[in-house]
Amino acid sequence: MGAAKSSCQGFLHYAFDYETPKTLVVPSIAAGVVFRFTQLLILLYLVGYVCIVQKAYQDTDSVVSTVTTKVKGYAVIKGSANTSSPQFRDVADYVIPPQGDKSFFVVTNMIVTTNQKVSHCPEIPKPSTLCNQDSQCTTGLEDLRGNGVRTGRCVNYSDTVQTCQVLSWCPLEEDTGPNKEALIDAAENFTLLIKNSVTYPKFNFHRRNIMPHINSSYLKTCVFNSSTDPHCPIFRLKQIVSDAGEEFQVMAVEGGVLGILIDWTCDLDLWASQCLPKYSFRRLDDNNKSRVLAPGYNFRFAKYYKSPEGTESRTLIKAYGIRFEVIVFGTAGKFSMLPTLVNLGSTLTFLSLVPTVSDWFLLTFTKKRDFYSKHKTTHLRDEDEEDEDENKQSVKKKVFLLFFRLVCYLIFIVPDSFFFCRCPWAPAMELNRIDSK
Repeated sequence: MGAAKSSCQGFLHYAFDYETPKTLVVPSIAAGVVFRFTQLLILLYLVGYVCIVQKAYQDTDSVVSTVTTKVKGYAVIKGSANTSSPQFRDVADYVIPPQGDKSFFVVTNMIVTTNQKVSHCPEIPKPSTLCNQDSQCTTGLEDLRGNGVRTGRCVNYSDTVQTCQVLSWCPLEEDTGPNKEALIDAAENFTLLIKNSVTYPKFNFHRRNIMPHINSSYLKTCVFNSSTDPHCPIFRLKQIVSDAGEEFQVMAVEGGVLGILIDWTCDLDLWASQCLPKYSFRRLDDNNKSRVLAPGYNFRFAKYYKSPEGTESRTLIKAYGIRFEVIVFGTAGKFSMLPTLVNLGSTLTFLSLVPTVSDWFLLTFTKKRDFYSKHKTTHLRDEDEEDEDENKQSVKKKVFLLFFRLVCYLIFIVPDSFFFCRCPWAPAMELNRIDSK
């Protein structure tokens, strides 16, 4: 019963004893240095990272944007200027789509197949189209890698080669790859106007990349330069490609994809006039021929015609060129009490851990750690509990002494066991009895 009561009291003390902090002044310079250094690190984290770098005292919003583009320029197809029929190209010929959007394509090279009509013609020679007789050409076969529907006839492609005949736009395109030099090499001098409007709905903030101080006369003469004119919205294509780390004439042969990145990251705690776009340029496609099977960018389109007799024909163009992607991103921040209080509270929580770090250092690495540990925790008891504990200790001591004397007395009764114990506390009368015997 007593053991159960004692266990119950021990559990109650363990569960419900109140603990309160105790101020213990430790004359240790090392522990003080650890304490102040840890506080300094937390304050530097608050000021340097949370406030300056992350601006965690601000509420944020993501940008909502719209973009329109306009390309200007003209060119003569390379090699045709001195011929009887020079080929001239303007915006309607080389910019696709013509209306301008976040993404547009500028033709720089091409393979042109003219005067195509729907008729019968021999397939382009390849292992699946070569033949010697009609039985090798299945009538109605639609080869997805071919150019038309087979008629079942084997016809001459040349004096030495025969291929299956197909119903298609004839003559077929002979794709031998792009020209080694861009046909529209003058495209590097074309200019691009970007109109970009952004808004941050949470803060009801609106902005354009064409600043209020920019007028029409300025737009007629300015060209973007990251150093001398970083806010002009008119760009030269060659400069865009060059800032992306590429060579325009090299890229124009097979084409590629370029990103025009507009960063609208703004701190709205400052003047609104300081919220300005930052332009950067980057190639988005992989042009490493060692790991890319079909580098560059190209596609096909056609221009259709109808003769007075009603015969339809077309000009097929396989266009190589540069696709421009205008990518707008950004975040705006403005002071708000809620995130400020949240981050301040988290910092105060970190500061409350500083004494724990210092105590760990004090009780682990210092020479007097046992001494400090002894004074670190104090158990308080009232006077009645202390008197009761003293009485219990006194009773235990008396019982132990009595038991010890009894053991010594029994040992002295047996002479053979005398050498096992020489008890100085044995009563004198007992020693006299032993001597008499």
